[in-house]
Amino acid sequence: MKKTLVSALTTALVVGAASTTFAAANPFSDVPADHWAYDAVSQLAADGVIEGYGDTTFRGNQNITRYEMAQMIAKAMAKTDVSAADKALIDKLAAEFSDELNNLGVRVSNLERNADMVKWNGMARYTYTSKRTENAAGVKKRVNDDELKLRLEPSAEVNANWHVKARIDANTDLAKDSADTDKDHLHGGSQDTNLKLIRAWADGQYGTTNIKLGKFGDQIDNDLIADTEFSGAAVTFGNKFKTTIEAGRWNLNSSAVSEFKDSKFIGSDAASNLQAIAFGYGVGKFNASASYRHLNSNVFTGAAKYVDNAKDASDDVNIWAVGAGYRFDKNIALDGKYAQNTEADNYDKAWTTQLSYKGAQKANKGTWGLYAAYRHLGQFAAVKPTYDGVSAGQKGWEFGTNYTIFPNVVAQAKYFTGKDLTNDKDASKLFGRVEFFF
Repeated sequence: MKKTLVSALTTALVVGAASTTFAAANPFSDVPADHWAYDAVSQLAADGVIEGYGDTTFRGNQNITRYEMAQMIAKAMAKTDVSAADKALIDKLAAEFSDELNNLGVRVSNLERNADMVKWNGMARYTYTSKRTENAAGVKKRVNDDELKLRLEPSAEVNANWHVKARIDANTDLAKDSADTDKDHLHGGSQDTNLKLIRAWADGQYGTTNIKLGKFGDQIDNDLIADTEFSGAAVTFGNKFKTTIEAGRWNLNSSAVSEFKDSKFIGSDAASNLQAIAFGYGVGKFNASASYRHLNSNVFTGAAKYVDNAKDASDDVNIWAVGAGYRFDKNIALDGKYAQNTEADNYDKAWTTQLSYKGAQKANKGTWGLYAAYRHLGQFAAVKPTYDGVSAGQKGWEFGTNYTIFPNVVAQAKYFTGKDLTNDKDASKLFGRVEFFF
């Protein structure tokens, strides 16, 4: 049953204020000084038991709910300077409104628990790159970049099965000490220089089944084909034999194929539809994978016309990939992957093979690793690979090392020497990075 707020004051008076001399100023415009509840309203407002409305009114004749009454009782229960008689009345009211008080307590405790379950991870890193390329006329060019990146990765628990996660990046071009949004991240420059929400998704785990909804990293062959974010959904299930299905939209503006867009396509919709499925198997020292990815965008049509002068170029891209790896012991591993775009006439194949020895563990000071790899990255198959040495559209050898200087401080160096696929001219790259994890 609802009561008016003025009637409810007979309850609120038990905070002890009614039995003392009132001296607090009345903050409410609709409670005149000659009102019977003037003193009580003034003192209760001063004590924080009642708050009124944002327009400075009290609205004492307005009906209130049992939940609103429970809020007032909860504030009264927090008072310590009350008489024994008032305490007995508070306890009686608390018993009457026990359900509402319990609900109020659950809501508060859940909010406090969820606040404790918000965790922040991240890293700060400095990256130096020096690229050497040669055009068809034999003119050599060198481009050096200095980049500073700050990355924040919050994760908040929703319930036992679901978390909300995100990635926030900020980049700065240290050579200019200013914002620079024109560089292509694919070739070592800043992808963006302002604090930007890169990823945000809901992540659900039910046994061996994982569900992702939102904008998140590609879940399939993300090192060779597409190390990027897309917006959509992905489901992975299985234990030793895993299956991943994903679908959504992927912006191609920072991909390798964007460099080959015909001028008539520049400024058109660069978002591509994406559907993909992958299978993975891992047992003991051996692992294997197979995947299929379908993309659709007029960016591919423009790129194909630019490269092949094809009049009937298709918007569709179908990329098949297989991979396998074997770990000989705890230190030595050999991995290889192959991908082909069946819709492309040129630059339609990508493959990599890598031999690794040990590896830096960011939590363990003094740990280190080495690797040697050969990569051939046709840009219509390796649309946006993750490798820091060889870029899409290049082939050659890549060598690297990493070392944990201090706990959570890792340094790495890489060197690439090879050719550009478009003109078969020499290309090389020197890459250095220091990362601070927190």
